[in-house]
Amino acid sequence: MPATNVLANLFVTLYNTEARRKGECIVIPTSKLATKVLTTLEKEGYIGKFEHIEDKRGGKFKINLLAKITKCGAITPRFKVKKTEYSEWEQQYLPSYTRGMLLVTTNQGVMSHHDAANKGIGGFLIGYVY
Repeated sequence: MPATNVLANLFVTLYNTEARRKGECIVIPTSKLATKVLTTLEKEGYIGKFEHIEDKRGGKFKINLLAKITKCGAITPRFKVKKTEYSEWEQQYLPSYTRGMLLVTTNQGVMSHHDAANKGIGGFLIGYVY
């Protein structure tokens, strides 16, 4: 089995399920990073509650959707971003300044680029959602 990009798979599944107007989706496989990404998406109001189901094969997520995601995706390669550069990346990945967020992994965990900018920390871009 080829190595799957867990994050890319997560975003594609979220996007496709949202596009079909479904209320929930199952995402396989999982990772610690994917869990943190989902926690951030939930905190920012893009998805509802999610649960991690352990099935002895890498686990899976059951995610409740709120029909809030228009587009989302993983950003590869993971670009390093300084605390001063978020606006340049916003222009590249987001439709407008007020809509959406970039997901950044920092030394303080995964957060939206808004939080990272407020805390004055840089990190690596891992995805976007709006």
